[in-house]
Amino acid sequence: MNELLIRPNGTSGKVHHITPENARTAKSPDWNYVGFSVYRLKAGESAREETGSNEVMLVMVEGKASISGAGQEWGVLGDRMSVFEKSPPHCLYLPNGTDWQATAETDCVIAVCAAPGKGGHEARRIGPDGITLTERGKGTNTRYINNIAMESEDYCDSLLVTEVFTPAGHWSSYPSHRHDEDDFPRITYLEETYYHRLNPASGFGIQRVYTDNGELNETMAVSDGDVVLVPRGHHPCSAPYGFEMYYLNVMAGPLRKWRFILAPEVEEIAARDA
Repeated sequence: MNELLIRPNGTSGKVHHITPENARTAKSPDWNYVGFSVYRLKAGESAREETGSNEVMLVMVEGKASISGAGQEWGVLGDRMSVFEKSPPHCLYLPNGTDWQATAETDCVIAVCAAPGKGGHEARRIGPDGITLTERGKGTNTRYINNIAMESEDYCDSLLVTEVFTPAGHWSSYPSHRHDEDDFPRITYLEETYYHRLNPASGFGIQRVYTDNGELNETMAVSDGDVVLVPRGHHPCSAPYGFEMYYLNVMAGPLRKWRFILAPEVEEIAARDA
């Protein structure tokens, strides 16, 4: 199996558990920042974790859960039963050195986004207020964004988190771009994970991860619930006709800035559509 394509390890419980330690492979030897987990809980089931040295963003992908964390009760978070409702997500930010517990009020999917914490921010609830579905791109490059904690939102020490909805037959994370060098302001080094969902769930999507020199050149068919690791290189994806695509992006690196460079073959396209 492709080392960059991570299939869920079951249909319930903790179905993904990606850490810098287990993400390091021959194709991603320098993975150091992003951790990502997914819980699929039945109503009444619980999950609990300590954040340790990481800050954490809990994203209620689907369903509702009663959540406590960092010594506070946050109540019931979540209201969309299907991620493809496209309503703004309910999220909870927790700094390093804390813990959290979630008990499912309904069947639910909880994403746990993690990156090194510096103790610079307090625990806080994020969304649905303040998150607005925004259109980006043109033509069959049009997609829709729910920014949870990007650079303009000073909620986190390291994490950058966003949701993207790609209509059937459209491209996304395109024009192709990379953020794999630590040379701000020209470009920043950010590892990235893509948590994919498909509608209908029996569908598939396509994601490519490639470098300009061809040293890394992988094209993957992603299924509902898969995670793709992007350690470096360009990383466009597409939703075939008939299949709508969602993905949750998590990025982190040495600097919480998103600066990228376009692939040479798409520079003219990007300039024309600007």
